[in-house]
Amino acid sequence: MADTFQLDIVTPDRLLVREAASEVTIPGRSGYLGVLPGHAPLLTELGVGEIAYRNPSGVQHLAVAWGFAEVLPNKVTILAERAERPAEIDVARAQRAKERAQQRLQHAAPDVDHRRAREALERAQTRLDVAQKK
Repeated sequence: MADTFQLDIVTPDRLLVREAASEVTIPGRSGYLGVLPGHAPLLTELGVGEIAYRNPSGVQHLAVAWGFAEVLPNKVTILAERAERPAEIDVARAQRAKERAQQRLQHAAPDVDHRRAREALERAQTRLDVAQKK
């Protein structure tokens, strides 16, 4: 069995990652899952969270939101609606988004969409967490 698999991470705008990886952790809709070379095939929906993968340079991190992942024994393809490397994250903007979401949840008017506000808070917090890993 091989020690690595091909990892592709794609958004609607660009190919973000195409390289060999020895492991990847993916934020599935129902929780995180780890993938090693030779993993059984599966298809999963992505949630909001952090992708971490190991390549020859070490562990790399990305913030991701929504999409799908296809796992095959020798290839993992992640089709994400949004994905960002730590250096690409605007920390001030993410902090403002976090504060707005927290305010919506704390001072919730009847017309506030709580699910959307919780998702915005989770997305902003993930972006802040990943940005610290530059």
